[in-house]
Amino acid sequence: MANHKSALKRIRTSEKKRVLNRYQHKTTRNAIKAIRMATEKGEATEKLSAVISMIDKLAKKNIIHANKASNLKSKLTRHVAALA
Repeated sequence: MANHKSALKRIRTSEKKRVLNRYQHKTTRNAIKAIRMATEKGEATEKLSAVISMIDKLAKKNIIHANKASNLKSKLTRHVAALA
């Protein structure tokens, strides 16, 4: 157990950040899955800009690596473009 007030505060704040990061990451993963399951191009195109924004926010906050964000955006864009 921590002995200093600052260490106790660090434990509290890091736990809050961890929970928020997990929520944002999981929400983005679900949105990505929704785009991959979409069958209509119009529906997928509408969701794409929102998901790309979510991915960029995760990369900006270092929740995911910038290269992973780039790869995800590229694959999703290609997937949506390939829909009939």
